[in-house]
Amino acid sequence: MRFLLLIPAAIVLLLLAALVRTLMTPNKNSNYVAPCDDDRSMMLAHKLAEMVRCDTTSHKNSQEWDQFAAFHKVLEEKFPLVHQRLERTVIDGNLLYYWKGGSREKPILLMSHQDVVPAEGEWTYPPFSGEITEGKVWGRGTSDTKASLMAFFQAAEELLAADYVPQCDVYLASSCTEEWGGDGAPKLVEELKRRGIELFLVCDEGGGIIAEPIGGIKGNYAMVGVFEKGKADVCLTARSNGGHSAAPPKHTPVERLAAFVTDIEKHRPFRRKFLPEVSAMFKRLAPYAPFGLKLVMGNLWLFGPLMKPILGTISAQAGAMLQTTIAFTMQSGSDAYNVLPQEATLGVNLRFIPHQGMEESLSILRRLADKHGLEMEVISANDYSQPVDIKGEAFTQVERVIGETFPGLAVSPYVMTGATDAYFYQEICESCIRFAPVIYGPEQMKGMHGLNENIQHNCLPGAVDFYKNLVQAQQRDSRDSN
Repeated sequence: MRFLLLIPAAIVLLLLAALVRTLMTPNKNSNYVAPCDDDRSMMLAHKLAEMVRCDTTSHKNSQEWDQFAAFHKVLEEKFPLVHQRLERTVIDGNLLYYWKGGSREKPILLMSHQDVVPAEGEWTYPPFSGEITEGKVWGRGTSDTKASLMAFFQAAEELLAADYVPQCDVYLASSCTEEWGGDGAPKLVEELKRRGIELFLVCDEGGGIIAEPIGGIKGNYAMVGVFEKGKADVCLTARSNGGHSAAPPKHTPVERLAAFVTDIEKHRPFRRKFLPEVSAMFKRLAPYAPFGLKLVMGNLWLFGPLMKPILGTISAQAGAMLQTTIAFTMQSGSDAYNVLPQEATLGVNLRFIPHQGMEESLSILRRLADKHGLEMEVISANDYSQPVDIKGEAFTQVERVIGETFPGLAVSPYVMTGATDAYFYQEICESCIRFAPVIYGPEQMKGMHGLNENIQHNCLPGAVDFYKNLVQAQQRDSRDSN
């Protein structure tokens, strides 16, 4: 009896400890906004607009090199010093530039893809017009990812104009198959491997300067991607003898597929866990949150078990950082309303998390498929990427450069739920960081792969300066260590 009385007292003490800890954590604001620099931002906007006017739409397994050759001509015209002084290699439309530094130690690679997804639907401004209006550059590829591509080319152009020689070797890379997971980036990696290159740092797209990364946390935040989830496309098939719908037997193919989906929706077979990178994200963002959210986010040691089952309902993006996700994306059955199919299929997309990776997640799915009498075919699959050490030298360097370039901007590690070309570079680099130094507000996030893609042009000077500072960071770090 006495033990039972101690339980409420212990709960009260734990809550008081969390409350005191929260009250002792100072409130912070991430108050960075892009400054007005009309002349420079307009100059950069026009360069970006010219790049957008080149339609570089890529299609799976289609080799359309002419459009990329035209895009490469634009790059040559807009960034002449880069093309005069850097060594360029073109591999099936994919670009690799080598900028010789003072040392071959700790080389870095800046990258962003040149291809874009198809532009469908009715746009306010034509998708390849590169319209500059309303403080934005409009068109397919502005935010994904020609803005960052333009920014690091411009950074190199400005440094070359000042006769700057980097402390380390610098590589610039751009694939033309990223949007469909093609072989562009792997070909560039193979070329670097052939040269015997081991990279200190890769900086690709993925994260960015995100407005309100979690609901309720106001302001802009530098969300730096430190790993990306794995992925798989799976086809599940149910078979039967078919027949007329007037006398349906039990357990038709569609019913078995439906039972499979219901089973997964009801029992949620994938474990939820706060990985160190996710816990660090919550801890870093907590001081910027309103009190209730701050209390929970800053005390995962107490509230974590409560947060796991409900986080996905608060934020689908945040919930996806805790577990392997499964999405049902395609379905087929009979061609007629009154015919039972002999075969019905279900397309599934999974995204793997480190604590329950590709092998274990697919094994769980296969057991459930067997339970419901389904055939399972893995169309394609790759595991999660290796996480970047958020206390390591490379992440710390990027974090410091962000602070120098964007005063007042909070920095947090971030888990990529999507896929990037950086995945392929982990063969030759332990620190593949995903961060595009441009501002993604709700409008930009909505337009990415959707209608009316755009980017605010006042954020372009900061993007250029970020890459300039990152290239020069190695020199400063070397000087500081002496």
